[in-house]
Amino acid sequence: MGVNEPGSSTAVAITNIVKRYGIGDASVLALNDVSLEIQDNEFFTLLGPSGCGKTTLLRIIAGFEQVTAGVVHLYGEEIEQLPANKRPVNTVFQQYALFPHMSVLENIAFGLRMLGKGKAEIESRAKQMLDLVQLGGFADRRPAQLSGGQQQRVALARALAPAPKVLLLDEPLSALDLKLRQAMRVELKQIQEDTGITFVFVTHDQEEALTMSDRIAVMSSGELQQIGTAHEVYEEPRNKFVAGFIGETNLLDVTVEEVRADAAMCRVGDGAPIACSVAGNTTKGARGHISIRPERMSVSKPKRGDKLTGIVDRLVYLGTDTQCLLHLDNGTEITVRAQNAHESTLGVGPGDRAALNIDAGAARLLVD
Repeated sequence: MGVNEPGSSTAVAITNIVKRYGIGDASVLALNDVSLEIQDNEFFTLLGPSGCGKTTLLRIIAGFEQVTAGVVHLYGEEIEQLPANKRPVNTVFQQYALFPHMSVLENIAFGLRMLGKGKAEIESRAKQMLDLVQLGGFADRRPAQLSGGQQQRVALARALAPAPKVLLLDEPLSALDLKLRQAMRVELKQIQEDTGITFVFVTHDQEEALTMSDRIAVMSSGELQQIGTAHEVYEEPRNKFVAGFIGETNLLDVTVEEVRADAAMCRVGDGAPIACSVAGNTTKGARGHISIRPERMSVSKPKRGDKLTGIVDRLVYLGTDTQCLLHLDNGTEITVRAQNAHESTLGVGPGDRAALNIDAGAARLLVD
């Protein structure tokens, strides 16, 4: 079923969305013909660098921005003409915007009061949400008495209290320190699973997206680059942008020597051909790049017949692993990561000649 025919399991269907700011030659294209579907009870992440259009798309779903062209469906209903306050969605922002003069419980209850719910229902639901975010003992505190992580939980509980069909989260973890962000990733995913509510999460943090998401939409310059699971976008990037933005990768210039269905043999300089999976269509003799993740390679002392050799420039100890920086004989700079184990060693050091070994299935040809 395509995006033009949203099904019952589709929470949000975005069809050919265009968004321009301004008019005429001075206008700015923020979204360029974006189409995607977000499934019911899915943790879906919009990932990309600043200015890529991910927050604009989120605001269009919320009703804070109007489309220039295209259609938005929410559970089968067209909503682009529906005011923000009439849409069954809620948003958690980077700035939590809690009411400082209200207690934690009153903050969570506020939206329910605005909906005209009864006093008993409001109190019961607010306490339920407090327990959900593990703040049951903080009902009477004011926001100023809470840590950043606790305030983030209150904002989340307030947004969840009216039981929205879709919860939109605009970089809600970016103001937290690293340790707290890592802990909150696990909690957010658990809360999404517990509530069964569709989460649409915006972030520029690749690790955040990989950790929590059922699926990820990678965006750049207002366009959709790839949609897939964390494994798919990391292991099978469609183009150079996705390969370079999701995690860390090495890009090597190659010439295609042979093509077989979705696989190819590619040559790096004068070295022996390397087997690659292929993203897109290619032909013999074409030029392109192969993407290889640093952890999918190793270095060793060179021996006769090695395909790729070079000089080790530097070793960087990173705790869990060691980063080896080297340059190949053709000048290409390469990063290799080796996990640290008890008494492990790479066997080479700065200034040494080394062979570059590529794991089977690690190389992916990018034809753009």
